Amino acid sequence: MSGAQPARTYAVVHRTSYRYSEPVTRSYGRTTLLPRDLPDQHVLGSAVTVDPAPADTDAHVDYFGNGSTYFAVTTPHRELVVTARSTVAVSRVAASVATLPDISWEDATRAARAEIPLREALLPSRHVALSAEVRAWSAPTFTPGRPLGEVLAELSHRIRTELSYRPGSTTVGTTQAEVLAQGAGVCQDFAHLMIAALRVHGLPARYASGYLETSPPPGRPKLRGADASHAWVSAWVPGAGWVEVDPTNDLFVGDRHVILGWGRDYADVPPLRGVIFTEGAGSDLTVSVDLELLSTDSSTGPSTV
Repeated sequence: MSGAQPARTYAVVHRTSYRYSEPVTRSYGRTTLLPRDLPDQHVLGSAVTVDPAPADTDAHVDYFGNGSTYFAVTTPHRELVVTARSTVAVSRVAASVATLPDISWEDATRAARAEIPLREALLPSRHVALSAEVRAWSAPTFTPGRPLGEVLAELSHRIRTELSYRPGSTTVGTTQAEVLAQGAGVCQDFAHLMIAALRVHGLPARYASGYLETSPPPGRPKLRGADASHAWVSAWVPGAGWVEVDPTNDLFVGDRHVILGWGRDYADVPPLRGVIFTEGAGSDLTVSVDLELLSTDSSTGPSTV
């Protein structure tokens, strides 16, 4: 029997502005700001614009299959604005403990060792350390014979309930041991912690970058630009493939998340990176993200059986 999974269609605008104290003679950048086109996420249109207009641009698909945009601005400037606009229809159905294969986490580790492409998702990476602190913190969740789906759900729940969400409490270089010690962090930290907990027990996990549709308080309008870049975890489950889990919000990822890219950790999928040439020091950075729900229907969703 065929049917259509209803899709939520979003308009996404991600704008990054840099203001410099002295003229910048050249700027070179790379973005990861365009959503992935996936079976459960259909990109209806997307583009990146740069102001001042770049002298050269190029598009590239990286090692992980993420779309990147390169640009070179050679006009002297005191402000650089990079804007990504996309329209995307998401029909993703969230996984659950009940619907995931009933496989123990130990059997999952044995299955992962036999899959060569998964091995890089088992190793330490730039922002994910397989430390003694992570092993000790996560050990109570990994009881013998426990189904992997339950492990994923409990790790997500523990991160949500044991750690505080505290903007500004960490930097990109904060380690998982430091996050555990201070008991606070942001979505990037929580994703890295869960990835580390899975990898330290021999389970493949990767970092997901994207956006989450947020709901305003009851009776209040949604604020434009109030959304932000988000991060969560993609865990490999034998028989189900990659399963998306959002530990910041303690849920399996569904159609309110828009996926930009996957990598070993944040370093593989930062929204924007680059170099500038200037005599000045520092810059003022402003980032705004607006994710607007355009429609909810079944006309753009992929067929399912």
